[in-house]
Amino acid sequence: QVQLVESGGGLVQAGGSLRLSCAASGRRFSDYHMGWFRQAPGKEREFVSAISPNGQSTYYEDSVRGRFTISRDNAKEMVYLQMNDLKPDDTAGYFCAASGLSSANSGIAAMLRNFMEYDYYGQGTQVTVSS
Repeated sequence: QVQLVESGGGLVQAGGSLRLSCAASGRRFSDYHMGWFRQAPGKEREFVSAISPNGQSTYYEDSVRGRFTISRDNAKEMVYLQMNDLKPDDTAGYFCAASGLSSANSGIAAMLRNFMEYDYYGQGTQVTVSS
């Protein structure tokens, strides 16, 4: 079992920044790909970003590339999402998730975009961006 707890959400004006954190506990954190997803009311859950177990590979949804940065600290069992130049369309509940997929999987980038490929999920933190 891996427990995930997100924090750092809040209300921010368009153009502002937030840093989301996800604290993990339980099984060996450094074995897992970590991802961030978001879901706005009335919309489907959407992939935001993911990072490989060693932090060397990162993946982003096109609309956040260049504005958001994912990182992790395996010693602290933490994953972060730095969000800059926030837009009202970024308003959503943000969730972190842990996937036990092997980096050796061909097509790993596509697999990490699929919420069903993740084994554990947090409760989420709300991000609201005002215009």
